[in-house]
Amino acid sequence: MKKLKIILQSNYIYYLLILITLISTIYNLSITKTNKSKYNKNIENIEGILTEYHIDGDHLTLEIKALELINGSYYFKTQKEKNNFITDFNIGDRIYLAGELSSPLKNTNFNLFNYKDYLYNNKTFYMINIKNIKKNKHNTNILYSIKNFCLKRIDKVTNSKYYLKAFILGDNKDISLNTRKNYQKLGISHLFAVSGMHVTLLSMIIIKLLKKLKLNDLSTYILVSIFLCLYMFLTGFSPSVVRASLFFILLSFNKVFKLKLRIINVLILTICLIILYNPFIIYNIGFLFSSVISVYLVIFNKLISDRKNYITKLLMTSFIAIITSIPISLYNFSEINYLSIIYNLLFVPLITFIIFPLSLISFICPIFDNILYFFIKLMEDLSILLNSFNTCLIFIKPPLIICFIYYILITLALINLINSKKIFFIVLVLGLILHYNYNNLTKDNYLIAIDVSQGDSILLYTNNKTALIDTGGKVTFNKDEKWKKRKNESNITNSILIPLLKSYGINKLNYLVLSHGDFDHMGEAINLVENFKVENVIFNCGEFNDLEKELIKVLDKKKIPYYSCIKKLNIDSNKLYFLQTKEYDNENDNSNVIYTEINGYKFMFMGDAGIDKEKDILEEYNISNIDVLKVGHHGSKTSSSEDFINEMSPKYSIISVGKNNRYGHPKIV
Repeated sequence: MKKLKIILQSNYIYYLLILITLISTIYNLSITKTNKSKYNKNIENIEGILTEYHIDGDHLTLEIKALELINGSYYFKTQKEKNNFITDFNIGDRIYLAGELSSPLKNTNFNLFNYKDYLYNNKTFYMINIKNIKKNKHNTNILYSIKNFCLKRIDKVTNSKYYLKAFILGDNKDISLNTRKNYQKLGISHLFAVSGMHVTLLSMIIIKLLKKLKLNDLSTYILVSIFLCLYMFLTGFSPSVVRASLFFILLSFNKVFKLKLRIINVLILTICLIILYNPFIIYNIGFLFSSVISVYLVIFNKLISDRKNYITKLLMTSFIAIITSIPISLYNFSEINYLSIIYNLLFVPLITFIIFPLSLISFICPIFDNILYFFIKLMEDLSILLNSFNTCLIFIKPPLIICFIYYILITLALINLINSKKIFFIVLVLGLILHYNYNNLTKDNYLIAIDVSQGDSILLYTNNKTALIDTGGKVTFNKDEKWKKRKNESNITNSILIPLLKSYGINKLNYLVLSHGDFDHMGEAINLVENFKVENVIFNCGEFNDLEKELIKVLDKKKIPYYSCIKKLNIDSNKLYFLQTKEYDNENDNSNVIYTEINGYKFMFMGDAGIDKEKDILEEYNISNIDVLKVGHHGSKTSSSEDFINEMSPKYSIISVGKNNRYGHPKIV
């Protein structure tokens, strides 16, 4: 035991462990493909353990543990079927799924979330489009029974159950997407993921209770460790919970057995063990945030401990946490909030001392739900108010090498701060300023055809001036659901347009150009205008339809100027020419057809213009030999006549359609 202590107390053993972990991770991720599916794609029936499910309206998503993890999707046909599922199915049940397996799709837009890689890194290779679902065997596992008990207990809480689910079980998916985005913009979203703070508080409560039973330290910490292992299971082995729990367990045994290990070495041991077990966890954002921030807080604890009171200690803790999370935030979200330190001063005490303890109390005694909900509503309203000040800075997405350079500067800056020097902080701030102004300092020109499925959206960027031609819009075929679909939080604006614009460092649109009033071209316009800065809006010729009129109401309210039926638009030194011919009796032919030249290349965007307008353009304008043609009406048979294509003679053509769309676009002739 004494020799083991001497070995564990040596710093060199941890340097070696880091090296081994690094080599093992590179080998597993780059050389061997350790993640391989055990299923054949042609399999139509799968049986496994139901480990997780979520219901959004009539849409069921679930995860089962069979030979490997499988994600499933199913739409309830009736309310009765939905109610029966909620009543009859529990976590841990062995269920049977019949359906079609499909591989998850990669991101089809630059810089956006890659769902296929995300699932792959979690050892999930297939999704199943469920046609039939039934229960084969009721759960008999004690661990799943405890989790079901917790879920049912949380369901008894009327108003605050989504937050209880987040704080107790680490599942925040049921919290409104817009609310989660508000927290993210304020830089406080880490407070809503179960991590070190929650694990420590829960553990200390249990330790105090066990101390009252006069148990010795060894027995106490063994029981706490057992609880933490159970808690890891209840939270679905969330990476941040696993990191925090394992760290607490190792610290406990360090104390009990008087190993006298440095805290930083215990943390290194924790992180390395987790990565050695699952190298793909390094792609998990929660694990990265949790691990990186914890390492810096431990290494630079002197900066915190030297503070004289709680407020200054909290301020320094928030400062270190926020500054060390900047590279991860920029790489994944392309924005930071320069007041997030102040916001953490408001929200950390609120959550630590009021909301989280009240969540535990409400879990035990649901009668406290209304009190908890009061503070939750206060927190949500405060987040909305603070976000109205728009204190976020948008940066172009940095390459990984820039992130590493940031961490070098951050480390040197914190070392300097211990020595009361500021030179590297100045360098770090100057680096962030240059990064923020990258688009102002460069003269980039590019065009991006954005994949919005069955719709159109094209971004033009020239010398830091931007124009977005169309927004796309997911068309529904139930008239009563049309506007509800537009209001849905999981829309094209939130999931594609705004994240893509931010990833290119674009913080505003100088012009939103709408080719015409069809939903698949401007259905996201209101969402975009309400959630992103738009300076001007351009409509096509002809009368405004209902969708355009609704947008105009929003534009008037926000005092955004708009124009219709224009002939030319200047974007920096480039000009967009609107090829107007005459007013037609249909929305498609009234589409704005736009011609422009950028860096000597000719572009033409046809909207949904049909053969009649193509003929009129040929008669009125002398245009030919186009480099890039955005084909009219998604490649429909009503557009792109042979005469028009022969005259334009495009080198490249873009057809924007949804995969396997119901219209059969593009039409093959």
